[in-house]
Amino acid sequence: MSAAVSDLRPAAPAAGPDIEQLRVDLAASLRWAHRLGLSEGVDNHFSLAVPDDDGVVRGKRFLINPYGWHWSEVTASSLVLCDENGNVLEGDNQVETSAFCIHSRVHVNVPSAIVVLHNHMPYTTSLTLLEDPELRMCEQNALMFDGRIAYDDEYDGLAHATEEGDRLARRIGNRSVLMMASHGVLVTGPDVASAFTDLYYLERAATFQVLARSTGGKLRTIPESVREKAREQFKVDRPLLAERHFRALRRILDREEPEYRH
Repeated sequence: MSAAVSDLRPAAPAAGPDIEQLRVDLAASLRWAHRLGLSEGVDNHFSLAVPDDDGVVRGKRFLINPYGWHWSEVTASSLVLCDENGNVLEGDNQVETSAFCIHSRVHVNVPSAIVVLHNHMPYTTSLTLLEDPELRMCEQNALMFDGRIAYDDEYDGLAHATEEGDRLARRIGNRSVLMMASHGVLVTGPDVASAFTDLYYLERAATFQVLARSTGGKLRTIPESVREKAREQFKVDRPLLAERHFRALRRILDREEPEYRH
């Protein structure tokens, strides 16, 4: 078997990462989001649910980026560990109010949302400003999200109450992505690699569609039979892509910004 073919095999199962490795992964995602031009001042939030003392992830404890830190300076040790009631369990930093109100409730109410990435990505957010914000299934990157996006049509100001987080959790339901009207996006996933890779390719798909719409031309239509085929293909390819993509991003950071691990 050739190296190219054998490299497509999924890696052997490994023991789950400890909290220190989870910190490193979340810090890496924040550093890379900044590199990609996706950071916005000291706003927006990335969080990661960690196991309780018995080793089970229930969403009641999570790591999140500290309020007031620019994403380019976040390190593994600067991340805040807090609980569902807003108590800081580890770290000297604070959690921004809207970050807590959104992320704590999504982690608790959506079991699949081990990782929750909230971002105001330029092209994805621009779609949420339209009366018709739907990401059309007319291009390969978009097809990665076929059947995985929920849409929220309500905007009620800053999320300063946990009830808003509960509402957003209900809206996302069993989907992976929530397009938030006039606001931005929530991307969720089982681990940092999967969620961050989705975040990256969602913004790529939105970029292409905003550019295509700006021409005034009509978007292509992909037959349902092809969409169904692509959905099955991505079930296999997406986890492989996420693992290899994020591994490459960490390699670059290890070489160019190794302090993120500290």
